[in-house]
Amino acid sequence: MKNIKLTYLALLAGLSLLWLAADSVLWSETIKFFPLRTAMMNYTGILAIGVMSVAVMLAARPAWVDARLGGLDKGYRLHKWLGITGLVIAVIHWAWATVPKWMVGWGWLERPMRGPRPEQPVEIFRFFQEQRGLAESIGEWAFYAAVVLIVLALVKRFPYRHFFKTHRVLAVAYLVLVVHATVLVDFGYWSQPVGVVMALLMAGGTVAACVSLFRRVGHSRKAAGEIEALVHHADNRVLQVAVRLRGRWAGHEAGQFAFVTFDPAEGPHPFTISSAWTGDGRLVFLIKALGDYTATLPSTLKVGDPVTVEGPYGRFDFAGDRPRQVWVAGGIGITPFIARLQALAGKAGGKPVDLFYSTAMPDTGFIDRLRQYAERAGVALHVLVSSRDGLLDAERIRRTVPDWRSADVWFCGPATFGDALRHQFAGTGLPRADFHQELFEMR
Repeated sequence: MKNIKLTYLALLAGLSLLWLAADSVLWSETIKFFPLRTAMMNYTGILAIGVMSVAVMLAARPAWVDARLGGLDKGYRLHKWLGITGLVIAVIHWAWATVPKWMVGWGWLERPMRGPRPEQPVEIFRFFQEQRGLAESIGEWAFYAAVVLIVLALVKRFPYRHFFKTHRVLAVAYLVLVVHATVLVDFGYWSQPVGVVMALLMAGGTVAACVSLFRRVGHSRKAAGEIEALVHHADNRVLQVAVRLRGRWAGHEAGQFAFVTFDPAEGPHPFTISSAWTGDGRLVFLIKALGDYTATLPSTLKVGDPVTVEGPYGRFDFAGDRPRQVWVAGGIGITPFIARLQALAGKAGGKPVDLFYSTAMPDTGFIDRLRQYAERAGVALHVLVSSRDGLLDAERIRRTVPDWRSADVWFCGPATFGDALRHQFAGTGLPRADFHQELFEMR
């Protein structure tokens, strides 16, 4: 979380400082309303197109996100923050542009008299001046479309299959807003550092938007395959899907995830890989029935069905430097730990590990298999059924693992559960950097 918070704040602060260096309106002895309005429109426009550009680039799943932000899950959290920020700032930008016009119409403000515009000596800028009316009109409609599409993306009840399609339309709205910003921004900015940064951000965002529109996101990381086996654990509503890949797969580390497409009309869904990589082209996914789509998979998927897998992604890699580890899984959050247990099987001399698995819907066969994996890996397994054993908290973990201060904690499960554990451990002295949590929410 630290990396994405710093990136988010650095982007907003950096764009703000660059704008302040380029625009002198706030340094004037007397600040009049309409010059201030123009400056604020430029400032909010720069912020809005800047954060939107980075958000669009993150949506294209570039390879650098995993390394720089600590995993694609962190990149998608930043993408969400930037989308919300872009929406809020764009509304403020629209208000600065529109409300003063209403106030003039109501007689509350008097628009200053305008003299003739000085002739623009730069040909490209002269062309931009001629297109101002068009840029304002298309920008306004693109703004309305972006507001609707971003709000839909934030509504969790909006079906994923529709979100997947409508979110791609945002790329079109973004490209229109790039034209709007390019034509209407203060021409003097282009010779300043803020202009250079804006040009780079919009160029990167334009490339990413085109990648999305031409459906090339993650293309180099995709492998085709077919379903090899299906096992439905009805008691805990989990479907085990074994996939045999035919295409090239670079391999993966335990704890990583992939985007899996069973139905092209539905689009790719992220699932953690619950098997260790052995080089034979086989992957296993454990899919919990958490929504309309995943609930239908046990009845719709068949052995032999085609599958496309894109990845791997993520940095939930168990790479802490503490002498021991504590793993905590809530519900379907057990999947990365199963892959890690398989990877550790038969390897002696590793760190001591305690795995806490909290579940509300235990499946006897599933838990028996989990015990076998843990025994082969030399991991101490603690299974808690919430209806019988109560809720798992940091105090129970500390009682079970007296040497917990020498451990780092790896958590995967419901976000509220993880947040509560992180705060509880932080309150007893565990450094926040030693609590690793997968942010497995892609919208």
